Amino acid sequence: MIAPMQTCPVSNLPVTSKHNWKSIPAGADYVKRLELIGDNIFHHYVESDHPVTLNSMSTELVHDVLEESGIKDSPLYLLWDMNNISNISFQYKQGINDIVYRSGLDFAVVVFYNIDESCRIIIETFAAMAPNTMTVLLREDYRDAMTTLLEYRSGKAPEKLEDQDVDEEISMKNEFLATIARMSWLNMLNQKIFLPPTDSPFYPYFKAIDHMQEDLKAKEELHEKEMRQLKAENEQKLSQKIIQLNAQIELGKKEIQRFEQEKNALKSRIAAQEMELTRISTAIGEKTSSLHLICDQIKSLNIESAAKQKILEQCHSMIETELNEKRLKTELTAGDSAFLSKLQKKHPNLNQRELRVSLMVKLNYDTREIARSIGISTRGMESIRYRMHRKLGLDKHKSIKTYLSELASEVS
Repeated sequence: MIAPMQTCPVSNLPVTSKHNWKSIPAGADYVKRLELIGDNIFHHYVESDHPVTLNSMSTELVHDVLEESGIKDSPLYLLWDMNNISNISFQYKQGINDIVYRSGLDFAVVVFYNIDESCRIIIETFAAMAPNTMTVLLREDYRDAMTTLLEYRSGKAPEKLEDQDVDEEISMKNEFLATIARMSWLNMLNQKIFLPPTDSPFYPYFKAIDHMQEDLKAKEELHEKEMRQLKAENEQKLSQKIIQLNAQIELGKKEIQRFEQEKNALKSRIAAQEMELTRISTAIGEKTSSLHLICDQIKSLNIESAAKQKILEQCHSMIETELNEKRLKTELTAGDSAFLSKLQKKHPNLNQRELRVSLMVKLNYDTREIARSIGISTRGMESIRYRMHRKLGLDKHKSIKTYLSELASEVS
């Protein structure tokens, strides 16, 4: 939507503005606006109720106005209202450089007005370093700025005089500012410094700039050297880290391969144990059936009752032992295997029978059941427990069962 048409009070040219011809910098509390006066004069100003510092510049707003206005292949002119602008940041100066040297915008004349003394030297510096294709002027107010711009646009403005015809002090000031700006704004540390004659009162100032440029070049070279050294060191560290990482990856692959081998070996072992368990269970079942058959046959024998009862008790004891053996084999879990493995590593002095006893104690078998399972008397079982107590290094107040229960909980 185009705002109502206005007329410039100085040139009587129409003023065109749109609501979208504005820019609000990120984090800023002011608005930058652009108007079009006539067909090729841009009027730039800031909306703010207090002095501001210009922090960033973008050519997008200018390109938007050009595109929407249909301006093509025409020299452009710019009026720049500096009202309420108290400072210009380095980033904004870089933006000015972009517009002048890289934007492709052909500004023939730029006129600044309402310039605050706090940033006048910045504008004078820009005017001094502007290319020959661009005329940059400073004026007091809008009327003076527009009048001057119209004179230049019509071709009535006086041509630039040769250096010898320009006041020496002004010429030296402009050269000084331009030299400083090229070093500061454009980082041109290899420019040839203009030096007036040694008897000139301006010679010390330009010689100081010459020395400063050499110092800055030396600092930059030192900085680049340090950066190269840091880069080389970081590349070396990165290379070492990559080597370590690749070695770690290879080690991981080997560990995975070893784990797979161990897993396959365990699978084979489990399969073999399952076959053995099946065989043992079958054998125990057959023995138990045979013992029950023998018991039935003994019952039918015509012998002394006391002797018969004694034989039957022995048979029942054998049956119970076989059942306990079967239950022990079938109840063995992965946790039990881990428990036995840790117990054997921690106490390598335990023999196979003592390991078997430890497992049965852990599974809550009583002394009589354990004794029958390993084929010894209860008294013999007490002797084994006594020796185990010493091998485990337990004090007299701590039982084997308590110790083995604690060890089992660590495994789980």
